[in-house]
Amino acid sequence: MDNKILIETSARHVHLTEEHIEILFGKGHTLTNKKDLSQPGQFACSERVDLVGPKKTIAGVSILGPARPASQVEVSFTDARTLGVTAPVRESGDTNGSAPVKLVGPEGEVELAEGVIIAKRHIHLTPDDAAKFGVEDKQIVSVKVTNNDRSTVFGDVVCRVSPKFAAAMHIDTDEANAACAFGECYGEIIK
Repeated sequence: MDNKILIETSARHVHLTEEHIEILFGKGHTLTNKKDLSQPGQFACSERVDLVGPKKTIAGVSILGPARPASQVEVSFTDARTLGVTAPVRESGDTNGSAPVKLVGPEGEVELAEGVIIAKRHIHLTPDDAAKFGVEDKQIVSVKVTNNDRSTVFGDVVCRVSPKFAAAMHIDTDEANAACAFGECYGEIIK
């Protein structure tokens, strides 16, 4: 599998600052690690929040830890339409001018003036993995998913290289459903 990359579905989730964690869950609260994720140091939390948009609410949305410098919400296009927001496709962390949303927790609410994005499909790679695949940080590639139902080629996939990463491609639930990319799924990197 020298040019194959593991594909993981990144469902809707929220990243929170320490300040927002305390507002939503109470003074002194820290996030509870429910399950470690494939990216080193990242985890799904026991805590959940509701996303309140102009149109509808999506209840019980996962929070990923640890705390971040800026709060951010990652959704699919379907989720954005459900909420009634126009979320741009962006790399994680690039929230300037993105869609607003209200976060509701058991102890309080936070109005984000911006922060809702649809995560640009991406591949996490260590420097060694990037060398193995022959790609560089920020390089745009395509990834071909071959299966019996809906073989798909994903274009505009950004490579993100850091020694802090583990090799995996992340797509959202809309993309996974469109490609029947369920369970253990691999794609072929095409440069």
